[in-house]
Amino acid sequence: MISNQILQNTIDGLKAITRIDLCVMDTDGKSLASTFAEQENYEASVLSFVESPADSQVIQGYQFFKIFDEHQLEYILLANGGSDDVYMVGKVAAFQIQTLLTAYKERFDKDNFIKNLLLDNLLLVDIYNRAKKLHIDTEVRRVIFIVETAREKDSSMLDHVRGLLGNKTKDFVTAVDEKDIIIVKELAPSDGHAELEKTAGTILELLKGEDDDIRIAYGTVINDIKEVSKSYKEAKLALDVGKIFFDDRKVIAYSTLGIGRLIYQLPIPLCKMFIREIFEGKSPDEFDEETLTTINKFFENSLNVSETSRQLYIHRNTLVYRLDKLQKSTGLDLRVFEDAITFKIALMVVKYMKYMESLEY
Repeated sequence: MISNQILQNTIDGLKAITRIDLCVMDTDGKSLASTFAEQENYEASVLSFVESPADSQVIQGYQFFKIFDEHQLEYILLANGGSDDVYMVGKVAAFQIQTLLTAYKERFDKDNFIKNLLLDNLLLVDIYNRAKKLHIDTEVRRVIFIVETAREKDSSMLDHVRGLLGNKTKDFVTAVDEKDIIIVKELAPSDGHAELEKTAGTILELLKGEDDDIRIAYGTVINDIKEVSKSYKEAKLALDVGKIFFDDRKVIAYSTLGIGRLIYQLPIPLCKMFIREIFEGKSPDEFDEETLTTINKFFENSLNVSETSRQLYIHRNTLVYRLDKLQKSTGLDLRVFEDAITFKIALMVVKYMKYMESLEY
């Protein structure tokens, strides 16, 4: 169904060119868009015209036209301007609205197909049959971007994102819930991680002016339309995992999640058991700020004592003292690779548990 705003813009444009007044009404005589007032005076005439077999008729000095959507009466168009060209302008306006109906119906059908594809609601044979009918290529490279914003989604925002992408007919912009905007983007054969990051960054910059609280995630590149739901699930997982382990990033790719992807799928009871066994009832987040800063900086510098002490502006021996102290309290020596891995995983597990607990409140 065409929005009333689109109908109004269409007849406003036609009136500006032809100086003919136009009004679009539904089959119950309710005005949807008009360039003149007092449309209620024609409600009874519209109802009478709907019941008549005529496709066009002059009533109360106005030329009436019927507009169909696949043989189903959809709108009644009124035209008047004190000109001999009223009939011709009315026919042109009716044709224009008829064309809009067809275009929007095709977009709706494609949008409905893409939504079901994302949610994995279609049988394999249905995917290829419907894609063929809708003239959608099945064997091209695509990737799914999910844009999460704080603003409530509506059709105008989806149209805005389509405009930002240049209204490319081979890209699809849709939403399956009130939370996220989903972009199914077709890629060139040579597009890789760098191009995906650039696209995500462009979308982020273009939308930033309207909403600063934006996060973008994307899945892996797929080569067949049946794998669209796979890339979508990956992007959704990236969005969730990114909030826990990469909260400082606005753009996150599924391929960069690393071990965080595995930790996110662990059951909470197992995580609690792991932390109890490693730290004997303690928790890594109970360490003081100085210790946590030292640990994080040590990991950032790949367990390099000299570089870590330099960046912390402390003597090498001071850093060694802190690491020795940590070893005595936890039994883990961060200078030993295996212990460092265990400690790093423990920090991530604690972060994951705290995030999951915050969702319960």
